[in-house]
Amino acid sequence: MGTNRRADKWRISAIVLASALALAACGKKENAPAPQAPMVSVLTVRPQTVTIDTELTGRLKPIRESEVRARVAGVLLKRLFTEGTYVQQGQPLFQIDNAPYLASLQSARASLATAQANAAKADADVARYRPLVAANAISKQEFDQAIAQQRLAHAQIDSAQAAIKSAQINVGYAYVRAPISGRIGKALVTEGALVGQNDVTKLALIQQTHTLYVDLTQTATQAMKIRQDIAAGRMKTINGAVEVAIKLDDGSEYPQKGRLLFTDMTVDEGTGEVKVRAEIPNDNDMLLPGQFVRVEIPQAEIQNAIVVPQQAVTRGASGDTVTVVNADGSLAIRPVTVVQQKGTDWVISGGLRVGDKVAMDGLALVQLTGAKKVQTQPWKPASANAPAAAPVQASAPVQAASAPKASAASASQAK
Repeated sequence: MGTNRRADKWRISAIVLASALALAACGKKENAPAPQAPMVSVLTVRPQTVTIDTELTGRLKPIRESEVRARVAGVLLKRLFTEGTYVQQGQPLFQIDNAPYLASLQSARASLATAQANAAKADADVARYRPLVAANAISKQEFDQAIAQQRLAHAQIDSAQAAIKSAQINVGYAYVRAPISGRIGKALVTEGALVGQNDVTKLALIQQTHTLYVDLTQTATQAMKIRQDIAAGRMKTINGAVEVAIKLDDGSEYPQKGRLLFTDMTVDEGTGEVKVRAEIPNDNDMLLPGQFVRVEIPQAEIQNAIVVPQQAVTRGASGDTVTVVNADGSLAIRPVTVVQQKGTDWVISGGLRVGDKVAMDGLALVQLTGAKKVQTQPWKPASANAPAAAPVQASAPVQAASAPKASAASASQAK
């Protein structure tokens, strides 16, 4: 009997202890703080004015180019310039053997002396014959012959003087000079070569690269639209020309702006296109002739456009989407329509409204925790020195409606 009473007491104590432990456990669960919503950086959509561009490609050409050629025949004695350097107009570049031309010059001078002597004798004969013919001491025919000899002698003087000038020019041509100022390339002939014998030998090439140009083709409709916008003052111009941006073949943007010049006056009947020329300043010699560039030509200006960074847009086969944070902190996947790329941004024509908060950073934590709501903070773009974020490509969208059940179950077991 006593044994049974003691057993009952132990049972009652165990039940009381278990109940107390259960109540304590429930109290801990009730007092545990709720998990904090993850932080997401958002960009508030604001309207802005955007210029839509058309990108055309081409290769750069020098604004002026001149071939250096030999104008007289002879053996090339010396190269007088450093290849790849800047030369001035009129600067000597090559020296051709001028000995034959100096000899021709001496011969022409001798011919001039002979002609002058003959002219002096003819002048004296005419002066002596004039009173004689008046006195009928000589015939009129003899006097006429003296006059003819005088005129011939003076003509020979003119001929000799012209020969001297020609010989002097040839002596000067023995020094091949730069026809224009610019950067000269490599010499195309070497010392000892015979140049200008049967044709005008090309010796080098000079290019003016302080300004370059690129020829482009554009539809006649686009060209007409630009002309109309210029006339109406809707497009920014530099001295009457449209300002264009230049992108290099590595994707970087050239720091200086170019000018769009209209060159063709007619439209190609076969293609419906017109040729235009972009002129690009190159004072620092950063660009080189033959280099491939892309020219961004403004076509239209959109007022109150919506622009978001490329990293905010998820691009996939089913379309483009962005993640928007609603006013209550919930997330929503919203399809958008991308019009055009503008630098590192996308121009959006549909799917977003002014004031929408587009999620930029922090969505990975939302996916990991399965949170249904988030906190927001203003998004700050990376500094200019930091690498640009790559466009988002077909990644799995954030589940905005509900959190994954498996994650919630795992969290409960952990507690």
